Amino acid sequence: MAGKHDKPFLTDVKTLRARARQRIEQGAVTPGYKADRDTVIDLLNAALATEIVCVLRYKRHHYMASGINAQSVAAEFLQHANEEQVHADEIAARIVQLGGEPDFAPEGLATRAHSEYVAGTSLVDMIKEDLVAERIAIDSYAEIIRYLGHDDPTTTRMLEGILAMEEEHAEDLSTLLATMQKPSARSAKGRVAKTRPAPSKPPKRAPRR
Repeated sequence: MAGKHDKPFLTDVKTLRARARQRIEQGAVTPGYKADRDTVIDLLNAALATEIVCVLRYKRHHYMASGINAQSVAAEFLQHANEEQVHADEIAARIVQLGGEPDFAPEGLATRAHSEYVAGTSLVDMIKEDLVAERIAIDSYAEIIRYLGHDDPTTTRMLEGILAMEEEHAEDLSTLLATMQKPSARSAKGRVAKTRPAPSKPPKRAPRR
């Protein structure tokens, strides 16, 4: 009966050392890297464009928010914008690690991005458009993670962290939207109850003589 240690878990040290010296100019990308690097860089640049568009949209919504609940919603927009910027920075850094170039060119940014830049005409519209964009990002990152599998664990872990944050954003926006669309007691009845006039008193009769 074969022992559980018959198959070595790690490559022997001599082979690891030899591998590390091959194509040393490729930095973090070693011969053990299994993914198609060019494809991964293209996918990450599309994700980078998506994050940049999200930052710009959230920033506009932050400054254009107005209305009764504008202050708290605007603060949420700003927090999301800052977190999307962190995602963009992480993605750009990973592209460089893989030997690629992050594409920050304004030209074609909207075309490269998965989500859209929609200004929104009201606070509710802004929340809805941001929620749609987050849902697009969630599906997009989930697909990239499935594509990578175990071929690029570093990129996979990074995207899993970003995906978790996008899901949190979507939950935040869904809660905001439900709060904003909650009917008031007045609108729930469909109309404002009119005040009935007080019944008029009958005229006093003159006393009989």
